[in-house]
Amino acid sequence: MEAPGVPEPGVLRELPPRAPAVPGEQRERRARRRIEEEQEAAVFHEVVSFTPDPMPVRYYDKDTTSPISFYLSSLEELLAWTPDVEDSFNVALAPSECRQPPLSSQRPRTLLCHDMMGGYLDDKFIQGSAVQNPYSFYHWQYIDIFVYFSHHTVTIPPVCWTNAAHRHGVCVLGTFITEWQEGGQLCEAFLAGDERSYRAVADQLVLIAQFFRFDGWLINIENSLSLAAVGNMPHFLQYLTTQLHQQVPGGLVLWYDSVVSSGQLKWQNELNEHNRVFFDSCDGFFTNYNWQEGHLERMQGQAGERQVDVYVGVDVFARGNVVGGRFDTNKSLELIRKHGFSAALFAPGWVYECLGKTDFFQNQDKFWSLLARYLPTHSICSLPFVTSFCMGMGARRVCYGQEEAVGPWYHPSAQEIQPLFGEHRLEGDGGGWVKTLSCLADAWNGGSSLLIRGVIPPEVGEVAVRLFSLQVPVPPKVFLSMVYKLEGPSNVRVALELTTGDVGSCHIGGIRPLNETSSRYSPRPLRVPPTKLARWVGRCGQQLSGGWVQRCYEVNLRGCLLGDLLVSFSRPPGSQEEEQFICRLGEIQVVDAKSLLAPLPQVQAISLSHVRWQPAASSASSGEGAPAGLRLSCTLHWSFPLSHVRCFRLHCCPGTGGGPLGRGPLGPEKPKLLGLAFVNQYRIVDLEVAAAGPGHGGHVEFLVEPVPREGFLVPQAEWGRAAVQYSMPST
Repeated sequence: MEAPGVPEPGVLRELPPRAPAVPGEQRERRARRRIEEEQEAAVFHEVVSFTPDPMPVRYYDKDTTSPISFYLSSLEELLAWTPDVEDSFNVALAPSECRQPPLSSQRPRTLLCHDMMGGYLDDKFIQGSAVQNPYSFYHWQYIDIFVYFSHHTVTIPPVCWTNAAHRHGVCVLGTFITEWQEGGQLCEAFLAGDERSYRAVADQLVLIAQFFRFDGWLINIENSLSLAAVGNMPHFLQYLTTQLHQQVPGGLVLWYDSVVSSGQLKWQNELNEHNRVFFDSCDGFFTNYNWQEGHLERMQGQAGERQVDVYVGVDVFARGNVVGGRFDTNKSLELIRKHGFSAALFAPGWVYECLGKTDFFQNQDKFWSLLARYLPTHSICSLPFVTSFCMGMGARRVCYGQEEAVGPWYHPSAQEIQPLFGEHRLEGDGGGWVKTLSCLADAWNGGSSLLIRGVIPPEVGEVAVRLFSLQVPVPPKVFLSMVYKLEGPSNVRVALELTTGDVGSCHIGGIRPLNETSSRYSPRPLRVPPTKLARWVGRCGQQLSGGWVQRCYEVNLRGCLLGDLLVSFSRPPGSQEEEQFICRLGEIQVVDAKSLLAPLPQVQAISLSHVRWQPAASSASSGEGAPAGLRLSCTLHWSFPLSHVRCFRLHCCPGTGGGPLGRGPLGPEKPKLLGLAFVNQYRIVDLEVAAAGPGHGGHVEFLVEPVPREGFLVPQAEWGRAAVQYSMPST
């Protein structure tokens, strides 16, 4: 639901083309005038100026002008915040994906509270950064709620975390925290008066969550309260919770175990009569960490029917008197689940902060594998289902097998849906096993792939590994695709398999059952795709660059529920030896065939803002006259329905000369990838372009490539195009 007066993210009012200039009128910085628009491209004229044009420091990195995520440090900043076009970079791509069971079910939940070195580190750069060995979280199928925690008053989750979490059906909460004497004064300011004060704060928190598309708040009051303030706290929580539920579907407000009903700051390590009033006023209660089993036993009576709304805190750093943390965190989880409570894992980034970056992935996988038996997974329940297994980072960028750029990159918004990780051993003494892990050494699309190692023992014909749990009512016809490659000499056969459950009467056609008693099926490969689907399956059955192979399948179902997705590995005919294999998965797609026939919308209404020119570093001291090169920074805006895309890929085609632009096909020069966008705008930062000399100008062309949710490539002729034609000022 749109709040009154909230501007649509990323949309700028466009000035009419070819409008006559008013003598002496300065151009608007936020909405540059479009001077020409052909059918193929929007064209903008710019006069190079090195006059400083500062960007708002809240929204942009002061050194590079790259957009950043931000927080609010005071009550005054919170109450003064209003949605602005500059906020649009921080808006999440979409609400959380549909999932089963829903968060409202009575199954105990798992909350992850991310607290790392003060927060807003490399994750604050909305368009990514070139950092090496960053922290990454990818065990999303084990958690239900992600809280971004810092010690700033209003912690707005960096949009990269919201995008990654929502893609996995995980809801995201920010943090509202007050601490120490200053925090006590802040609380008095909005809680000790009448309801107008605390309602104004609650309304702002709701508006922020609604605008940025995250799901609610953890309320953490780490200071004592006066009797007047603590008396109003339940009313504040009730109002905040009610308003959030109305404006943010599935929204949550959680209370942290700190202040008690007398106003004292006194951690209880349990839900009891001293803090029950706060639990009764919101959606859930996050306990402090120094509990023992006796606390859990007492809480069962306090929680009543809302037992799963109690999130028992576990400090993974194991500070204080705790049952278990670090690699013994499973001891705490075992007791929490024994008594039927939800769990709140605080700072599992311990594996990164304390054990070093070199073996981070091994330590991360070890940590979560020790907890897996206590962490029920959830299922994705919507199509299309597409993943390249990219973790939102890498040592290079790859697009459908073609290397685009070399060098480290980190962009959590680009993280694709992650599978179930772990090692699975066959029953018996045969020694068969399959292990899945993410690997940055090779990729089909993005920066990483899924590496599957395993052994097929002599007495077994195949082994299979479950990668995803789905719960999707299947449309009449579904297309599936798998991109993979086997490492080294191997004749093992690879197949994509699925399980089905009955919605009513499940009719299966165009699919080959593995056996009469199994609910696992192996689809038939699609040999000749329908003509209209060629854009999606044009590579099917072919040997692709880098040794990758794509297999495509067609499944006809009626009245069925798509369950698990598995990959099986079977021994070649006639083989009776132990078979070892190493397989990389580059992509899996499950797509409603009907959705592939619908035309894709066009990128429209491209505009330009926040243009900044600088001399190129190599030419800044080149002496008098025009510089030998220039650096261009600007923001591109466009219009496109975000529900149709996974992201946008931004490219540029540098050029020189002042001829007509935007007419006809692009030249032979391959476009250069600039980066990815998850909203309808992108900030180009310090792009080196040719200098414009006396008597001639320069130009550069930008391309906006939509990446559809179904995962196919859009022909370059259908990308959005904008050209900037620039010249030096006349003397």
